[in-house]
Amino acid sequence: MSADAGERHDWTRAEAEALYRAPFNDLLFQAQTVHRRHFDPNQVQMSSLLSVKTGGCPEDCAYCGQSAHHNTGLKASKLMEVQRVIEEARKAKSAGATRYCMGAAWKNPKERDLDSILAMVEGVKALGLETCMTLGKLTQHDAARLRGAGLDYYNHNIDTSERYYSEIVTTRTFGERLDTLDHVREAGIKVCCGGIVGMGEREDDRVDMLVTLANMPQHPESVPINLLIPIPGTPLEGAEPLDPLEFVRTIALARIMMPRSMVRLSAGRASMSDELQALCFFAGANSIFLGCTLLTAGNPAEDKDRALFSKLGLAPMPAEQAPARVDA
Repeated sequence: MSADAGERHDWTRAEAEALYRAPFNDLLFQAQTVHRRHFDPNQVQMSSLLSVKTGGCPEDCAYCGQSAHHNTGLKASKLMEVQRVIEEARKAKSAGATRYCMGAAWKNPKERDLDSILAMVEGVKALGLETCMTLGKLTQHDAARLRGAGLDYYNHNIDTSERYYSEIVTTRTFGERLDTLDHVREAGIKVCCGGIVGMGEREDDRVDMLVTLANMPQHPESVPINLLIPIPGTPLEGAEPLDPLEFVRTIALARIMMPRSMVRLSAGRASMSDELQALCFFAGANSIFLGCTLLTAGNPAEDKDRALFSKLGLAPMPAEQAPARVDA
């Protein structure tokens, strides 16, 4: 497969596996070539993530410290006040964020909470930030109301392959996740959808996860690739760490298969060396979360990110930067 093949939606597992298992230098060269065709290779989008409702989630996701099924010691909280959320978004913008993501530990939003959620979207958008929400399962009605409030992105990860999904989550099906993504698309909201690696999945599960995303009628505009943070008290607290180069291969494959998507180096960065992060950026990752916390897990401090960016010659991507095609 040549690096200038363009955007496709008909990937087979065999094709994707061949790319994934290609010699490492060849894989990264192809990923970087694709990346440069659509993006400035030395710019990274800055996003910020806030948990607006923490803990007590009825889902049993094996990786999640916010699940009520797991004994992690996390105390459930109520939905944050709207003005507090807007003030936190203002701080994030001052720190350099251009997209603000808000997450609630719900199976799905309840009608009584939607007015507050909509007010958060409107308030954050009024600051000039892109808005993103992750609230669990959505109905068509929910998605339409969020779009009416001006929501730009909705995050709803598929987590892993369809084969392995039931080993990670039993309170919701893989198909239900896809249904929510369909509702988001139909409402005219951009899709943020990726997954988590290092959960004990096989290599072909990582490949199949990306094939599912790349074969959607429209690629997710944002594809977060998370490295498992093994949280004490969750079923995956003792998961064997993923080989770092396998993580880089996953990033590279996502870039090649979804050439115009933002590929976000997401959870797990706090445990990554500068060298590993540099390889991920070279492989096509061009989005990160700012701030020392991701929902309830750790994230590199802002001064550490600034130091890394300085060493690598990277700069924040301007707000509302559209992917720029570069002629070969």
